[in-house]
Amino acid sequence: METKMKAVFTIVEGEKLEKPLFRRIGTGFVNRDASLNVFLDALPVSGKLHIRDVEPKREAAPQEVR
Repeated sequence: METKMKAVFTIVEGEKLEKPLFRRIGTGFVNRDASLNVFLDALPVSGKLHIRDVEPKREAAPQEVR
């Protein structure tokens, strides 16, 4: 059975921010009965969590040397 990992974020919004920031604060795991175990490294001040599938990291494009 494949273990499905989830990334757990809190969303930081502010007047001075152009767009909301998604800060990763933990990891979740889907159980056999489709419930979640969530392990947090920090607590969201807003009390809101955003949980989504973990996506493989994209490779950064090579930068030009000047």
